[in-house]
Amino acid sequence: MVEAAEIKLTFEDNRLASLVFGQYDQNIAHLERRLGIVANANGNHVVIRGNPEIVERTRRVLERLYERVRDGTPLTVGDVDGAIQETALQGSLFPVADQASSAFEEIGTRKRRVRARNVAQHAYMRLLKRHELVFAEGPAGTGKTWLAVGHAVSLLEQGAVERLVLSRPAVEAGERLGFLPGDMKEKVDPYLRPIYDALYDFMEARHVERGLQTGMIEIAPLAFMRGRTLTNAVVLLDEAQNTTTMQMKMFLTRLGEGSRMVVTGDPSQIDLPPGQKSGLVEAVRILDGVEGIGRVTFAEGDVVRHDLVRRIVGAYEADVRAGADLRAGADSRAGQEKPRP
Repeated sequence: MVEAAEIKLTFEDNRLASLVFGQYDQNIAHLERRLGIVANANGNHVVIRGNPEIVERTRRVLERLYERVRDGTPLTVGDVDGAIQETALQGSLFPVADQASSAFEEIGTRKRRVRARNVAQHAYMRLLKRHELVFAEGPAGTGKTWLAVGHAVSLLEQGAVERLVLSRPAVEAGERLGFLPGDMKEKVDPYLRPIYDALYDFMEARHVERGLQTGMIEIAPLAFMRGRTLTNAVVLLDEAQNTTTMQMKMFLTRLGEGSRMVVTGDPSQIDLPPGQKSGLVEAVRILDGVEGIGRVTFAEGDVVRHDLVRRIVGAYEADVRAGADLRAGADSRAGQEKPRP
């Protein structure tokens, strides 16, 4: 048996320490559940008991979180999970010689800064900074669209691009839209609400409204992309699993000089008619290995929206795998049966 260790950690600022510990010490409780330690917080002190290696890791997590709140960054339980992953993978993920890469990637705008919460988000942020076209696939809650919007806003604020073009293919069924009140913008807005929400997370509301009025920020259905060449822009296509092969080809060929593209989607939630291929799935297959294109795939364990969402996604994926195993077993037994004479 490994002898238990105990350390006492003291932070200088009581107010910042309370932010690290969380309301009613919820962050401390989360660390106890995730790492299997016992921690007792009192004022600006916390006593940690447990396996020596895990106790030391918990200390590093708390110190990292304290640095974040000292910089003015608010904390959520998701940030605690990110710090846990970051400290766990510090030695294996980042070369010792590369001190500049000894932390997860960050995206910063004037309104807020966000840091990757897991390895997949870290890889995604690196690809966004290095490639002109990036595909991001994975389940809901992994931050695909949210981080892409944050990256787009940061490029706009840096002057690297002149405008943002954000699109979704969720308005293909024109028959249904025709019964909705209002002009085209008012019909489309409900489908594009997740993109608006992300914009308001990374930009002040007055800047978003001004950008929409001047055309610096454009939010449009995919059908409006045909025939355009988008130069000096960052272009985001969300819910790309619901594009057809021709729509995806049309969209990708809009890329102009000085522009960046990000394509996000969840191949497990394709809403196209039966028998129709997803443009996202086809594009990833066709463009595999093409220079200048980055791709990241998120898994159920990368869900950061809420811990319960991660478990829900995992349960659904487990059910799909179980169904596939049952069908494979049935096919195997059927193949072994000999026909009667």
